[in-house]
Amino acid sequence: MLSLILTAELEGVTALKPTDTEENPYFYTFRVKCTGCHEEHPNWVSFTRYEQHEIPGSRGEANFVWKCRLCSKTHSASVIAGPFSVEPKQDKRKGQKIIDMDCRGLEFTEFKPDGEWEAKGVESGTVFSAIDLMEEEWYDYDEKASEEVSIKDLKWDLGRA
Repeated sequence: MLSLILTAELEGVTALKPTDTEENPYFYTFRVKCTGCHEEHPNWVSFTRYEQHEIPGSRGEANFVWKCRLCSKTHSASVIAGPFSVEPKQDKRKGQKIIDMDCRGLEFTEFKPDGEWEAKGVESGTVFSAIDLMEEEWYDYDEKASEEVSIKDLKWDLGRA
C-alpha cells in the first residue's frame, strides 16, 4: 500500500482535503514508474477514484491502468481509502495521509496538486473552497474570525504513513 502524505503548516484552518465528490471528482496527478524495468513515463498521469478500468488479462478493475512502453507489462493502481482531512498538528514535521492506494507493478514518484482543495476555519467554521495549492502556499481572510488564514510549507511524500 502506498500513501500520499502531506506535511503543511495550517494557520486558522482545519479539515484540508481535495474537493472530491462523484459530481466533481478530484483528478490525482502523478509521475509514474514501472517497478519491473524502472522506466519512468515521460508525462504526468491523472485519474479519479470514481473511474474504473478493466485490467487486460484479468477479471479485475482499477482506477488507473498503464502499459509500460519498455517492458510491455500492464500495471494498475486504485485508491483504496480516503481522501482524509489534514488537521493542524503540534508537530508540523509529521505528515498526514491524504489517500491510500493499492499499486500493482508501478510506483508513483511525484505528486502534483493541480485540482481544487477545501478547508474550514478553525474558530468560525467558514468553508474555504477552490483552494489552489500549486504555488505551495495559500492565503485568505476569515471574515467571521477576523483573522488571516494560510496553508504553507507544503511537502508531498509518497510512502507509508
